[in-house]
Amino acid sequence: MTERKGESSYRRFLEGDMNAVQELVEIYSDSLVRFAYCYVKDSAIAEDIMEDAFASLLAKRKRFQSGENLRAYLYKITRNKCIDYIRFRKRHLTLGDYESVLVGADLYEGVAERARNRTLYRCMNDLPPQYAEVLYLVYIEDRPIEQVCKLLKKTKKQVYNLLARAKTSLKALLIKEGISYEDE
Repeated sequence: MTERKGESSYRRFLEGDMNAVQELVEIYSDSLVRFAYCYVKDSAIAEDIMEDAFASLLAKRKRFQSGENLRAYLYKITRNKCIDYIRFRKRHLTLGDYESVLVGADLYEGVAERARNRTLYRCMNDLPPQYAEVLYLVYIEDRPIEQVCKLLKKTKKQVYNLLARAKTSLKALLIKEGISYEDE
């Protein structure tokens, strides 16, 4: 339902309705920020990337053919922006990158559920980006495999293999951290 609403809002934007832009942001922004976070591991940067993705979408004013999907296109833009950011960051590390180590972040969080969620997110962040990406798309965004295939530009078999390796790696990291599936 939101997919159709998003596409109709985008069509209205192309026709000149500037109110449709706000609707697009409301529909897609949260999921794009979470998706970007899988790559950049920083919520502020993820929000900036989401804004850049919308700016690119609105600047290009791409017209979609039948069968093309606005949401998938936004995810591709976001993914490319994340990759660009990561490439840039590899060349330009700052003292802020070491802030949590220097300050001792997360010192006061003691609630078991929050600690467990932090461990899960940390383990997700320790995974290779493509593992975190496929897990996010399939389990958090609940995307159909066909859509994941298009987003990742992989065949079904490749996605299923990637997903299996990602789950195995995540399970090993969780067990290493002392979390088992029986605890859930």
